[in-house]
Amino acid sequence: MSDTTAPGTLPILPAHIEDTIAAIAKLHADHRQEAGALQRVVDRSTAWIGRPRFVAGLTICVALWVAGNLAAGAIGTSAWDAPPFAWLQGALGLLALYVTVLILTTQRREDQLAGYREQLTLELAILGEQKSAKIISLLEEMRRDSTTLHNRVDEAAAAMSVPADPQAVLDAIKETEVGGLETIEEVLDAQGSDDPIVAKLPHPPSS
Repeated sequence: MSDTTAPGTLPILPAHIEDTIAAIAKLHADHRQEAGALQRVVDRSTAWIGRPRFVAGLTICVALWVAGNLAAGAIGTSAWDAPPFAWLQGALGLLALYVTVLILTTQRREDQLAGYREQLTLELAILGEQKSAKIISLLEEMRRDSTTLHNRVDEAAAAMSVPADPQAVLDAIKETEVGGLETIEEVLDAQGSDDPIVAKLPHPPSS
């Protein structure tokens, strides 16, 4: 049976990958649906401002404004905004203010979505670590109960079969940042941690 797909057709993905893609798409769809009408207008405005055509259009408008006023002065007529173009400066300043507010408003919602993704990633990482520890524990139990395998003490496997304490690791990271210690291992040593995984971590050589 050939694994190739016909040109122009999408490859068939495994069910678990399709479920993951659908879950991520639902997260983004729910985030968009939570936005009100005003927020959608702000998002569309920010997206329009970020396009190259907006930069090109703004440049053309400024150039025409300056050229028109300079030409009016050159032919002896009254310029509506003579140099240094006070009206143009005021308009550009007001535009810059609105653009800044639009970007900050849009960025706040993007940060909220990024926070959801980071929390999801963290929870999945912790769950994956717990599953790995459980698998190692079951393998060690099978090895001990097997009559064909030599039963020996594997300290590294025993340490990895115990799930790490997320709170202890988080406290260690915080103290590493504010306590002046060079490594997380030094922080955990200072805390007197009895985590078997931490106990097996390599310690830096003393200088």
